[in-house]
Amino acid sequence: MAKLPLILVTPSIEKRGVEFHDVSASLSARYNTAILNAGGIPVTAPTSTDRAVLAECVRRTDGILFTGGDDINPDLYEKNLPKKVLKTIEQTPDGGARDMRELILIEEVFRQRKPLLGICRGLQMLNIAFGGKLVADIKQQHPGKIGHRRMDAPLELVHEATLTPGSLVSKICNTSVLGVNSTHHQGVLEPAGPFVATGRAADGIVEVMELREKLLPFFLAVQFHPERLVQKHVRYRNIFGKFVEACGKNKTKS
Repeated sequence: MAKLPLILVTPSIEKRGVEFHDVSASLSARYNTAILNAGGIPVTAPTSTDRAVLAECVRRTDGILFTGGDDINPDLYEKNLPKKVLKTIEQTPDGGARDMRELILIEEVFRQRKPLLGICRGLQMLNIAFGGKLVADIKQQHPGKIGHRRMDAPLELVHEATLTPGSLVSKICNTSVLGVNSTHHQGVLEPAGPFVATGRAADGIVEVMELREKLLPFFLAVQFHPERLVQKHVRYRNIFGKFVEACGKNKTKS
C-alpha cells in the first residue's frame, strides 16, 4: 500500500480548552474527516511562530490546508477603520500569533511549492499576505449586499456563486453556478496581485480565488466551507479529492 499524503492543517485558537481550560488549539473534526475520506492524513500545525519550525513542517508534509476561524488583525490590511466597524471584529485570543504563523506558512508554501487549499479565513489571509485588503464588516461597509453571515444554516446552501468558465473550480465541481454555505461577515472584493476571482456572489463578494499563473502544483481558495457540505454533495467532496490527489502527486516528486 502506497503511503498516504500528509496534509498540514492550521488550527484556530480558543480562550478556554477542555483540558485545564487553557488557551488551546482548536480544529473542527470536519476538516480532518474530509481529508481522511479523500485519502490523506491530516496533521495539525503547531502553535509556533518560529520560522525554522514552520518551514520544516511544510517540508515534511505534502500540502497545506488553511482553515476558517476568528477574524484577522485589521492592522494587517487597514489601519483606519471606523470604531463601529472595529467593534465587529473578533480576533484570535493569542495576540496575533495565529496571524503571524499563517503569514509565515503562506510564504513557506510558495517558496517550497506545495499544494494549498484555503477555506474562509484561509482565503482572506492569502489575500492579505500578498498585499490585498478585506471588507472588515460587509453589513456596515457595504449595506445592501446579500446576507453572508448565515450562522443559522452552516450546513445548507444559502446563496449561489457564479464561476468563471474553464476555471479550476468549475472543472472540479462540474458547474458554472455553485451553491454555497455562508458564515462570514468579512470578505474580499478585489483579489491581490497573483490571484484572480473565479467565483463571486451576486453582490460581488469573492467566493473563489485561483492563481493567475501556475505557481503551485495546486491552489484553490474558497470563502465558503466545503468541509460542511461533503456529506450531502459530491462536488464538495471533489474539492478535497483533487487537493489530496495533488498532494499525493507532490509526494512522489519529493
